[in-house]
Amino acid sequence: MVLVNDEDSGSTVTADAHILPALHISYTDGLALLAYIKSTPTPSGFITKARTVVGMTPAPIMADFSSQGPNILNRQILKPDVTAPGVSIIAAWSGQAAPSDRPWDPRRVAFNAISGTSMSTPHVAGIAGLVRTVHPDWSPAAIKSAIMTTATDLDMEKRPILDPFLEKATPFAYGSGHVFPARALDPGLVYDASTADYLGFLCTLGYNATAMELFNGVPYQCPASPVAVQDLNYPTFTIPALAEPRTVRRRVTNVGPAQQTTYTAAVVEPVGVQVTVTPPTLAFGAVGEEKEFHVTFAEKVPVVPRPEGAGGYAFGALVWSDGTGNHQVRSPLLVQRPRIV
Repeated sequence: MVLVNDEDSGSTVTADAHILPALHISYTDGLALLAYIKSTPTPSGFITKARTVVGMTPAPIMADFSSQGPNILNRQILKPDVTAPGVSIIAAWSGQAAPSDRPWDPRRVAFNAISGTSMSTPHVAGIAGLVRTVHPDWSPAAIKSAIMTTATDLDMEKRPILDPFLEKATPFAYGSGHVFPARALDPGLVYDASTADYLGFLCTLGYNATAMELFNGVPYQCPASPVAVQDLNYPTFTIPALAEPRTVRRRVTNVGPAQQTTYTAAVVEPVGVQVTVTPPTLAFGAVGEEKEFHVTFAEKVPVVPRPEGAGGYAFGALVWSDGTGNHQVRSPLLVQRPRIV
């Protein structure tokens, strides 16, 4: 059997436990196969013994089943956070179920190839555990920041990560990028956040005192002037509906290894958006020291056309660099440009 993707599935092929001898090919390859079948009255083909192929390109590439942004609950927080391996991952399999997960399938295996977010999640959990082992005093937010700011938006050939249709993907597909475990152990700076930060965030979302106590364990009184959602100390910057200049604030903490170090901001501006970082440099005198900075987003003059697709969002990045090349603390910038009437 030849399983051919439909157009919506693009180039994503997975290793399923088929009952029949089978192969799975992409939509583009399926068109080529169909063209061959139509070209001759006696088409023929055969399936060879399976073998492992390494170095396939492009890789990584987004899967067609990968959940996409934007965040429908809160547009000022980018989701997803990162992307991780999740296609045809070899994993342990229970002997209580067939590899096809069908009750009538008598086959039993010790390992199976599985695809989905359920396979990406253990990769990220493992990275978080690794970071926690090396840095046992870090908060969950610091660990999350380390994973996000060291992720990459480039594939193995240093080209932009592609979507299932071999077009350039956006942060709405991969978040901050594809996880990079070795870098996450030494991020240089982290965007840390405390319980108080998140309680303030929940207050801004409108949670009442009863709900807040469920989260906090003890009564919590929301401040009279809650912190703006956009100022949650998150390692990404998302600005929906930019109608006028908007300034957001963030804090970063020096996690070393250098006690004294200076980071300089570099910005890849979203198309049509002027981005100003204040201050443009951060000088740290000790590990654990925290610095605050502000990022202002404004439409460029003269106004350039609004991006097509992606809901009018334009994409860029803010990178804090220590000048040694060892630490590149990267955050995606997403700005929704206003529609020009």
